[in-house]
Formats: sequence, structure tokens, C-alpha cells
Amino acid sequence: MKKFIGGLVGSLMIGGVALAGGGHVVKWGYVGKIGPAHWGDLAHEYFMCKVGKNQSPVDINSSVTIEAQLEPINFHYRDQISGEIVNNGHTIMVVPKEDNYIVVDGKKFHLKQFHFHSPSEHTVEGKYYLLELHFVHQADDGQLAVIGVVFDRGAEHPEIAKLWKEAPEHEGKKELKSLVNMQALLPENLDYYRYSGSLTTPPCSEGVIWLFLKNPLQISEAQAEKFKKIMGFENNRPVQPVNARKILK
Repeated sequence: MKKFIGGLVGSLMIGGVALAGGGHVVKWGYVGKIGPAHWGDLAHEYFMCKVGKNQSPVDINSSVTIEAQLEPINFHYRDQISGEIVNNGHTIMVVPKEDNYIVVDGKKFHLKQFHFHSPSEHTVEGKYYLLELHFVHQADDGQLAVIGVVFDRGAEHPEIAKLWKEAPEHEGKKELKSLVNMQALLPENLDYYRYSGSLTTPPCSEGVIWLFLKNPLQISEAQAEKFKKIMGFENNRPVQPVNARKILK
């Protein structure tokens, strides 16, 4: 049973821009000449998108996973949170007002925001899911830990329905009118895969602890389509080479 206890954010918010040497704004996106295949060439700040060897997302499959004694993720999420809901032109994101955190390897990682990708960024044995949710956390020393949750095709998800209803249809942000039920956004079984990866958006920084939950939740086809309609495009980065890494399970 899950137990819940009641500056840099700009880069974690996946804002879609970087200031190049001359101070001009460098935009990135998901289609055309600013799409994922070109991120590493758009700005020096994005070079890891092209040269990094430990990039995310990846395909999680039997050839790259190994058995390990993984400690349970120690969640300290409030049952319900308030905050802002943001459409930044790349995703729909929720920025909580309250302090929520996890403890991994004895270190506290504070929840900065959570956001969505459709279709999923990670795949499992080559399978894509309708939606992927990323809970982005940061420790006091700057290290990042991201929890990934995927949504398979099935029944409508009430909490997702609530978020989509409040999400700005154009770039902008607003206060959430209702509280977000955090328990509803995580599966009952919190078994997970772990690997060392990167942000899945520019600047594609590496050294990110990835905790990818094994058990999917469900959303309806209509909910996935509504998200894509709001965004106007699919916002998933293609899977990246695993290279020498192993994924712990």
C-alpha cells in the first residue's frame, strides 16, 4: 500500500529555449529543423543531445536488464496538492506549491514539477504507450531523479480528465481550480526499473537517476487524443542507444 506524507526550476520546466552566446533565444521543438534529430546542433548548450552516451529515453528489454536488490522508493507526497498548470508549448506541466519529495539512496529529492509526453518516450520490449508522465525531482546538491509512469489503453482516467479540462489550450499558465490527487497518478505496485540517463529534452543533461515504474495505469484513447490536440503534435523524443549501460530491475 502506498504511504503519502503530507531558480533551477526554469530549466526543469522544459521551457523550450536557451540563450546562446550572443544572448539570442534558441528554440527547440519536436518537428522539422528544430526537432529531436537536430537538437544537438541548435546551440552549444544542447551538445549533449548529440554526443551524450547515456541519453534518455531508452527501450527497456530483456537484453539490457539485470536483476538487482532495489530498495523501495520512499515517497513523501501529499495526498493532494495545489499549484499551477502550464502549457509551455512543449508539454502540459503541473508545478506544485507544496513540498513533496522522495528519498533515494538516503538522499532527499524534491518534486519540482510533473509533465506529460504522448506517445510514451520509453518503450518496453519495443512497445509504446499512449502517455508517459514524468515526476521531476531535484536534490539540494543539484542531482536530478525522474520517476516515469506510463498509461496504457483502457478506461478513462478521472484525474487526467480533470487536468486536461484545466490545461491552457495555448501557451500560458493558470492556477489549478481543484486539488490534484497524487495517489491516483501512481500505480498501487511501485516496482521499478532503474538506470542512469538524461533529461529527454534540451539540454539533455546526463547523470539523471531514472526510476521507471513497471506497472502502467490506464487512460482512454480519447484522453490521449485530447492531449495531442492541445499540443498540436506528438511530443516524445525517440528512444536512444543504451550503449554500455545496464538497467536494474
